Parts: sequence; structure tokens; C-alpha cells
Amino acid sequence: MAVNVPFVFIIDEWDCIFRESRENKDAQKIYLDFLRKLLKDKRYVALAYMTGILPIKKYGSQEVNSAESGREPRLGGSALNMFDEFSMTNPKQLAEFVGFTESEVKELCDRYGMDFEETRRWYDGYRFENVEHVYSPRSVVSAMLSRSFDNYWNQTETFEALRDYIVMNYAGLKDTVIGLLAGEHKKIETGSFSNDMTMFSTADDVLTLLIHLGYLGYDFSTKEVFIPNSEIASEFVAAIQGAGWDTVINAVKKSDNLLKATWDKNAEAVAEGIEEAHFETSILKYNDENSLASVISLAYYSARAYYTEIRELPTGKGYADVVYLPRKNHMDKPAMIIELKWDKSAEGAIAQIKDKKYVKALEEYKGNMLLVGVNYDKENKKHQCVIEEAAGDPA
Repeated sequence: MAVNVPFVFIIDEWDCIFRESRENKDAQKIYLDFLRKLLKDKRYVALAYMTGILPIKKYGSQEVNSAESGREPRLGGSALNMFDEFSMTNPKQLAEFVGFTESEVKELCDRYGMDFEETRRWYDGYRFENVEHVYSPRSVVSAMLSRSFDNYWNQTETFEALRDYIVMNYAGLKDTVIGLLAGEHKKIETGSFSNDMTMFSTADDVLTLLIHLGYLGYDFSTKEVFIPNSEIASEFVAAIQGAGWDTVINAVKKSDNLLKATWDKNAEAVAEGIEEAHFETSILKYNDENSLASVISLAYYSARAYYTEIRELPTGKGYADVVYLPRKNHMDKPAMIIELKWDKSAEGAIAQIKDKKYVKALEEYKGNMLLVGVNYDKENKKHQCVIEEAAGDPA
């Protein structure tokens, strides 16, 4: 006696044709039509489970295949609209399975004798509604097995794609990438992305693709993108070299000199270094203390190798603009509290640090500490800087 048992379909890398044959639209349409006819509304399908980098392809009226040419076009729809989607923009209840969770990484660090804080700096940063910390799984595994913190991302097939996409001449894209490197978050619209690797209408479409490729984190609640960690930041810096972004690369390269000048308490050299970074990254809006903080963050890019950067640190009597705290394996470096002023005075910035007792907010830190006041004079377009050493207990 025949028994009707439905099938379970599992398709890995369902989107391969959209990545490997990006320009072959005819083949893509045939493939989508095949999947639709195979899986949609079929009684023999118990479950269809597909994985891939890209969400299910959207199409407009110009992409409707011949089998559906007599039907009303479904703009922005999908030939495979019977699926529940879990993507990098909204993984829903599967968020904890996108990568390693923090508890899993702590356990791996204990097992392999690796520093957890360094692992977090390199590979953490993806966040979802119900999971605050998600780590890049392949990179964590590579770091644990090799006992070395490094950039393992550029060994993947998508590195060249990153270079191609960030140099595209979509309005606002270059500005956004520079802002992201400076630590900014950028609100974007992800709904117009067509879920392939060639059809882009706006800079937001390119940024949405970079979310799905893992090159950007995405905060679903605020609809903002950001660079999640040090590994990905280094990917962006590597990708823009030789791409006509020389001024940005120069600012990054000069950040070593700026950091050393700060440690040496050479206020004049620091003011000059910040000024150079401002003009080399003048694409960043520069009209208030917040924009000045973004320039500072990019100017001190190399500090990320030694410090945890904290923007707007609550102190009880206000917010310290930018704080650099040395990580535990770099405690020979001084902590830095940087207070920013716009068209006032650098001396006033130092006075605010003292008057509002910003140092007290860091009382658990026992090492050396520098107070750095920076002012931008909008009349002469010059920066001024004052650096003092705070009294503190030696480490």
C-alpha cells in the first residue's frame, strides 16, 4: 500500500547564482522560476529550508518571467514569497545562532587560553533585538586554533566585493563610509534593496548589501548601520587604499604620530595633527562638538590598538566627550580624557574636566591619565590644544 510521505528540501547557498553570475539575469530568472515551481504550494513539500548570504530575491515588473507575464506585476515582490525570512537585518528568534554568543566566546577563551577582551575588540559587535553581543564565528574559530588575533575576514570571497561596492559613486556613500570609520552610526532605509549584487538605486542599497555580507552591523531598533569591530574596520581601511581615498588613508597613517604627540604632551603638535585630520577628512560635517568628536575619533584611529574608546562617558556631572581607556594588556599607556569645545577655549575644556570631576568617574582606573582640551576657532579655522597630566595612583 502506497504511503504519501512529503519531502524535506534543504538547499545550501541558495543565492550562489546571484553571487557567481551577477550579470546573468536570464539564468537568475530561470533559477527563481524553477524554485517557485518546485516548492510553492506543493503538497509533497513538508519543509523547505534554504540558507545563503542574500535574502530572497525581489523583483519589479521589468523582471517578471515569461511564465507570469499575463499576471499583474508585483513590484518589489518575490517569486518565493512563501518563506519566512531570517536575515542580518532582522534574524528574529534565530539571532543567537547568527554567530557565537558572548557566553560561548568566554568559554572558548578559557579553553584555548585566549584573552577575552582582545577577542571582543576584534570579533564582537553584531547586535540584534534580543542578543546584545554576537561574534563573527569563522574569525573566532581561526583565532582560537591559531592562538593569534588577526584579520581572517579577507580570506573570504567577499573581500573584493567590498572594495568594489564602497568605491561606487552613489551620492553620500563616501561620506557615510568615512563617518562609519570615525565611529558614527548612520540611519539607512533597507526596504528598497533588491536582494542581489548588481541592482542598486541608492547608497542605502549598497550599505544594505554590506549588512548581509557581514561588513556592517545593523541596529534594528534605530535602523542604523555601524562598523562592528576592529577586524571589519581594518577591512574597510584595506579596501579603500588605492581607490582614490588618499586623504582618508593619510589621516589614518598619521594617527600614529598624533598619538605619540599626545603621550609626549606636545599640545602644539596635537593641535596641528587634528587640524590636518580635519582638512583631510573635510567631507565630515564640521559645525559642532559632535562633528569634532568624529574627526578626533578618526584622527586617533591607531589608538584602537591600545585603547577602548568611549564617546559621551557619563560622569555624574555631565558627559566626557571622548575617553580612551587602555586595555589590560596595554596598561603602560596613559588613559586620556578629551574634552572638546567649539569656538571657546582649550583652557575652558580642561577647566570643565576638573570642575565636573570627570576623573572621579574613572576612579577604578589606577594608571596614569592625561587631560586633553581641544577647541576649534571658527573665525581663524584653527585648533588649539592644552594637555595636562592628572594626578593618579601609578599602576
